Amino acid sequence: MDMAFVQLPRQLKTLRRRFLPSMASLGPLRHSSGFTMELGTEQKEIQELARKFTREEIIPKAPHHDRTGEYPWDIIKKAHSLGLMNSLIPQEVGGLQLSIFDSCLITEELTYGCAGIGLAIKGTELGQMPVIAYGNKEQKKKYLSRLVEEPILAAYCLTEPSAGSDVSGIKTRAEKKGDEYVINGQKMWITNGGLANWYYVLARTDPDPKAPSGGAFTAFIVDRDTPGLTPGRKEINMGQRCSDTRGITFEDVRVPKENVLIGEGEGFRVVMGSLNPTRCFVAAGSTGIAQRALDEATKYSLEREAFGVPIAAHQAIAFMLADMAINVETGRLAWMRAAHEMNMKSPKKAYYASIAKMLCC
Repeated sequence: MDMAFVQLPRQLKTLRRRFLPSMASLGPLRHSSGFTMELGTEQKEIQELARKFTREEIIPKAPHHDRTGEYPWDIIKKAHSLGLMNSLIPQEVGGLQLSIFDSCLITEELTYGCAGIGLAIKGTELGQMPVIAYGNKEQKKKYLSRLVEEPILAAYCLTEPSAGSDVSGIKTRAEKKGDEYVINGQKMWITNGGLANWYYVLARTDPDPKAPSGGAFTAFIVDRDTPGLTPGRKEINMGQRCSDTRGITFEDVRVPKENVLIGEGEGFRVVMGSLNPTRCFVAAGSTGIAQRALDEATKYSLEREAFGVPIAAHQAIAFMLADMAINVETGRLAWMRAAHEMNMKSPKKAYYASIAKMLCC
């Protein structure tokens, strides 16, 4: 017999003698309610506002925008007026400064109505994130406050034709000339690319292709009306059709040094720090799409009959619906955990955000 097993009861008795007296001094112990995912009162109000908006403004109009690809400006303006856009912008510049978790609640509800319209409303927050997280006081005031004042958009220019997730492969160059940087290169598949008022842009400032990523890139804020910045044609997306997705060309685009985030060579840090929160948004949005699919499938399975009964009564269909429900509920728990870790600035926030994005997508 394993001697460690024999010793275990003796060890437990030692622990009881050591801790029970001190625990008794605490008086009667209340049973803990344990782990809970109950939303707070304000969170329920935020969720209900987004849900009501989705039912009344997005779902009835989604088929039109899906067929035509028309950008939903009327819905954007209403969402802006209700505070469903720009939810993370700090209060110091006029924003609501909601938490990542609360903003994800909105995201799930909006994408339930339409993935394309949901992205049109919430996609601007990806472009804002680097400025929210790393912008100085002047940059925040100049670029974030204007988004609060009127329904305009920001865009996140990272992906290139040959580099997306592989940030180290970015080829767009920025060369310092006096008090300016001159940017040349091309970005691709940029959400809000043709409609943004300003762009976050990552460019290489170290010409050595073997330079470590940690110091090779610089992050910039670039105004839409800067000479040399040219959006390409609108892409015809496979899904999310009304989202404005384009390539952006930079030809001798001059950006003042005041528009550099943090400092030269800090671009990789900005990218990594701003992508983690948005992974939570992608996960929450994917959950909203999945919940809508489950609801529509369930509704159809209760209406369609085969062999004299609704097809939901057949085990093969019931199993499919059960698998869908399992995935939806698991995905929701994943994004909620990730958003909570992000709110708490946990050292494992990137770990949970990556799991949530991978699972939910």
